[in-house]
Amino acid sequence: MATASKFSVRLLSVLLIACAVFFSGTVAEIRFTKIRCSGRSAIPIDDFGFTDTGFLELNVSQVSYSSEVFQLPKVGFFLCTLGSWDNINEEINKGNITCPLDSTYVVKIFTFEEIQKENPYEKRFNVIHANQFSLFFSNCNENVEVSVDVRSIMYNLDPTTKRRDYLSAGKSILPSIYFVFFLIYAGMAGVWIYVLYSKRLSLFRIHFFMLVVVILKALNLLCEAEDKSYIKRTGSAHGWDVLFYIFSFLKGITLFSLIVLIGTGWSFLKPYLQDKDKKVLMIVIPLQIISNMAQVVIDETSPYAQETHTWKQVFLLVDVICCCAVLFPIVWSIKNLREAAKTDGKAAVNLMKLTLFKQYYIIVICYIYFTRVAVYILQIITSYRYQWTSVVAEELAAVAFYAFTGYNFRPKTHNPYFALDDEEEEAAAEALKLEDEFEL
Repeated sequence: MATASKFSVRLLSVLLIACAVFFSGTVAEIRFTKIRCSGRSAIPIDDFGFTDTGFLELNVSQVSYSSEVFQLPKVGFFLCTLGSWDNINEEINKGNITCPLDSTYVVKIFTFEEIQKENPYEKRFNVIHANQFSLFFSNCNENVEVSVDVRSIMYNLDPTTKRRDYLSAGKSILPSIYFVFFLIYAGMAGVWIYVLYSKRLSLFRIHFFMLVVVILKALNLLCEAEDKSYIKRTGSAHGWDVLFYIFSFLKGITLFSLIVLIGTGWSFLKPYLQDKDKKVLMIVIPLQIISNMAQVVIDETSPYAQETHTWKQVFLLVDVICCCAVLFPIVWSIKNLREAAKTDGKAAVNLMKLTLFKQYYIIVICYIYFTRVAVYILQIITSYRYQWTSVVAEELAAVAFYAFTGYNFRPKTHNPYFALDDEEEEAAAEALKLEDEFEL
C-alpha cells in the first residue's frame, strides 16, 4: 500500500513537471493564438496594462475564409477596456451599431481590408492612452467563418532607457518584490539554522522539516523573481518558469504537510502518526499536486481560453478542500488534550498545550482566509497600476504565518511544563473546567 502511494506521488510529480515544460514552451507573455472556423463577433485574446508609451505588435498568418462572399472591413482586431464592453453591448442591443469594430468605445487596430493579399501581415500600433486593455478579434460577417493564426506582443517602453518592458503596468515591479522576499526567507532560514544548532539537544524531526519548508519557499521566490525578470526583458521565461513551478509544487506540498504534522503533534507530542492522520496526508498531497497542475495551466494560457476557466474552477475546489482538510488534525489534537486533562492529572501542562493549539488553529484560519479571500478582493478593487499590492499583502501574510509557526513551535532546552508548583497546577485545573467547549 505504501509503495503504491509513493509511486502515485512520483508519477503525478512527473506529470506536473511535464505539464510545466509543455506550456512554458508554447506560450509566454508573447501570445500565440489559433482561431479556427470562428463566426463570433468578438473573441477575447489577451489583456495588458499599458502606460502612455505602450505598444502592440500583431502578426496574422494562415488566414482563410469559409466563403468567398464577405466584407473585409467587418473582420479585424480592436482594443477595449472592461468598462467599455458594457457600453458596446448596449449599442449593439439598441441597434446603433451591428459590429464592435464600428463602436466609438473601441480602439481599432486594423481590419482585414488592410491585409488583402498580404499573408502574413504585421502591424505595430502605439497605444497612447494609458489603461488596461483587452485585445479582441472580431468577425461580423454572417454565415462566414474565419481561421487565422495570431501572434500578439504587448509591451511598454521605458521612458528613460527606451527598453521594452513586457510585464503589464502594475506588475513591472514584481521581480524586485519577489527578490526582496527571497532575501527575507533566506534570512529566516539562517536564523532557524542557528536556533537548531543552539538547541540541538532538544530537537525533533519536525524542526528539520520546518527548515526544509522555509528553504523551499525561498527558492520558489528566487525562481519567481528570475522568471518575472526574464519575461520583463524578453517576453519569455527562458525555462525559469519550469523551475518556479517545480519549487512551487514542492513548497505547496511541504507547507500543507507541515500544517497537518504540527496539527497532529507529530514528533514533539507523539512519535508516530495515527491512521486518521495518515489519511489526511493521503488526501492533501494528491490534491496539492492537482492544484499545482491547475495553476500551471492558468498561468501559462490565455486568460480567456476555455481551459483556463475550467482549471480555475478545479483549482478553487481543490484549494478549498485542502484548506479544510488541514484543520481537522488540529481540532483532533485539541480534543485529545481536553480529554487527557481530565485523566492524567497534568492540568497545567495540558492547558499550555491546549492554548497553543487553539492559537495555531485560529492563525491557520486567518492565514487561509486572508490569502484566499482578502487577497482576491484586493486584486479586484485595486487599479491595474497597483496590482503588485496584492502580491505584497499575500507575501507579508505568509512571512507572518511562518514566523508565528517557527516561534511557537521552536525547540526549547528547558521544558516549562515541569517547573510548576501546586498552586499553578490548581489554577490551571480550574481554568480547564471553566473553559468553553471548543468547536470547529
